[in-house]
Amino acid sequence: MHIRELFSLAGQVALVTGGSRGLGLEIAEGLAEAGAQVAITGRRRQFLDSAQAMLQAAGHDVLTIEADVTSPEGVRAALDAAVTRFGGLDILINNAGLGWGAPSLEYPLDKWQLVLDTNLTGAWLMCQAAAPHFIERGSGTIVNVSSVLGQIGLDTAIQDSVAYHASKGGLDALTRDLAVIWAQHGIRVNAVAPAFFRTRMTQHQFSVAEEKMRALSPLMRTGEAGELKGAVVFLCSPAASFITGQVLNIDGGATIW
Repeated sequence: MHIRELFSLAGQVALVTGGSRGLGLEIAEGLAEAGAQVAITGRRRQFLDSAQAMLQAAGHDVLTIEADVTSPEGVRAALDAAVTRFGGLDILINNAGLGWGAPSLEYPLDKWQLVLDTNLTGAWLMCQAAAPHFIERGSGTIVNVSSVLGQIGLDTAIQDSVAYHASKGGLDALTRDLAVIWAQHGIRVNAVAPAFFRTRMTQHQFSVAEEKMRALSPLMRTGEAGELKGAVVFLCSPAASFITGQVLNIDGGATIW
């Protein structure tokens, strides 16, 4: 296979949860640039509309779906919409997520549940609903968007969100287990674990602790626009056909010191 074919997603159908802005939108853009037909989900129509306009202006075919990944009914409806529009599903990107900051000794139970429901249970619901489509086709690719914060502790001056850390650690474990038990169906399951990138979710951290965030990495900087989508495209492509159960850290070396 020629190297261009190894990294091509032509003819593939991808669904990106939380794809209307931030890293999810960058991932959706990368998949489309690699040739995939892309559906994105989000909870707010205003962000979906702006994402659709951006992707269509670049010449990409995109479907936008209002959906909440914590709702089993919403998950099934989103998958059905993508399959109906594009005729199948080949790639699932579980990117939808949120954080909630509070000191650990005072962390509200309802916020703990909200973060776990979105970041971990939501990803599981999407995987469980997508798997029958993959099994029917004899193949499928899942990439979960985790975080290096699922692997390391962090100075609370940068971020104090015990539920977020726990949810991402759980997502890494889910990635490895599903990779084992679904390999028999031709389904590959991997994850990417970014460090800090400048997004709407991280605006506050950048405003109060950017210097400390940069110091987490031997490269002495945070992630920049465009530095995540290539890794996700790689994991979805034929070039990664023998890779499953891995968590690829996109962290400037933060996890190696």
